[in-house]
Amino acid sequence: MTRTVALATLGLAALSLALVAMAAGAQDMMRGVDLTSPAMVSAEMTRPEVEAMLAKASPKQPADFTGKRLSGLDLSGLDLSNTVLRAARLNKTILRDARLDGAILDQAWLLDADLTGASLKGAYLFASQMARARLDGANLSGARIAADLTGASLVGASIADAHLGADMRNQSMGLMRAVLRSAKLEQLNARNADLSRVDLEFAVLRGADLSGASLKNAQLGGADLTGAIVIDADFDGADLVSAKLIAPNGLDRAKNFDKAKNRDRLIKE
Repeated sequence: MTRTVALATLGLAALSLALVAMAAGAQDMMRGVDLTSPAMVSAEMTRPEVEAMLAKASPKQPADFTGKRLSGLDLSGLDLSNTVLRAARLNKTILRDARLDGAILDQAWLLDADLTGASLKGAYLFASQMARARLDGANLSGARIAADLTGASLVGASIADAHLGADMRNQSMGLMRAVLRSAKLEQLNARNADLSRVDLEFAVLRGADLSGASLKNAQLGGADLTGAIVIDADFDGADLVSAKLIAPNGLDRAKNFDKAKNRDRLIKE
């Protein structure tokens, strides 16, 4: 191995370790960050400039907005499918009815972003910061979501077949999974979604369709599952302390409900 190749290999290894370390702390990224700074609230591009970049893109070379400051822009209705938005700032950005199918939003900032009715089918949301984001009616089916969605609203949205759970084969640097604490998830379509180890504490899941979903080791403390459809949902190891499980649909057909934690502390009426 030549000296150049050796140095390149060492450089790539160092970069890989840095990315792993970054991912480990990504769900605590807001610690010490000034959310009022220009870097977090301003935009360095206009909507016409974004549209111009999209017009030049191709399937082989999608538009790349890595690290761009796009906060506060109105990008509603744009087709951003397969675009690269890694580590982009999209705080309070309006993306209503936008198409983000297959988009890469890893480590992106979408605090208070409005994605109402947006399509994010098959999108990548690893270590994304999406607290209080609005995704009512959005389609995230098949997406990979390990984002912080604390206080977000996904009323009537779809995460069918999406992967929000922790991959325990790749957690050496810390647990990475979706956080939906105190999220509004009424009428959510979560059919066959992987919600294993997901933080759903105090989430409102009234009328949600959890058919076939994996809730293995999920944190459901204080969650409201009133009227939820739980046919074939897997509750193995799920923590149900103080959760509301009033008039559920198909509980007799749920999997491993007897293996759930704190069933004696459920609220059933």
